[in-house]
Amino acid sequence: MIQKLFSYIIPIKIFKKKSQRSKMIEVTWNNGELVLDSENTNYSYGSLQRILRYGLRNIGYEAILQMDHILLLGVAGGSVIKTLVDEIEYKGKITGVEIDPDMIKIANEYFNLNQIKQLEVVIDDAFEFVLKTKEKYDLIIIDIFEDIKMPNFLFESFFSGRVCSLLNNKGFVLFNTMILDEAHNVRNRKYISEINPNLFTSKMLPRIEVHNELIIIEKVA
Repeated sequence: MIQKLFSYIIPIKIFKKKSQRSKMIEVTWNNGELVLDSENTNYSYGSLQRILRYGLRNIGYEAILQMDHILLLGVAGGSVIKTLVDEIEYKGKITGVEIDPDMIKIANEYFNLNQIKQLEVVIDDAFEFVLKTKEKYDLIIIDIFEDIKMPNFLFESFFSGRVCSLLNNKGFVLFNTMILDEAHNVRNRKYISEINPNLFTSKMLPRIEVHNELIIIEKVA
């Protein structure tokens, strides 16, 4: 494909749409691969896929292969799902929660997300879904951005407590955050300080792809 070849020289935009939820969404050939971007940041594939792949490696691919059910809050183009299915060869169930139906249409058309049979996509607000679900999960991945902003509710103790309550024993939370200033550093440290150390271990993986910091929580009791 000519566009793919030329993308090694200069990024080539092939789709652009304004979404009610996500503002501007763009699909671009970049260095030979399709990526999904918002106006100011990468949403799927490209750097985001590398960031979450690093987090999954830190948890351990062997541990992930033993899991039965993974929850993804924030699907976008589904790059972390492709990592789980194509690279790790995870065979269990994946539930993806995405608030923006336009995003899922794009993910299906350009990234073939609807061809992953073990994936169930739920169009819902992540906060509402977490309150409603009666399932337990072995891994919960949180990857929710509105361009370069993160909703405040993600860092509230009520939400983090509810998310942690949905974990099976030895289950993990993988939380992708963005650090743009010192206030964000303070926010993340506060978030970690509110995790119950008697029930969970937690750690930070800082400065991945410059501005991202991963938080990993494991349920130990």
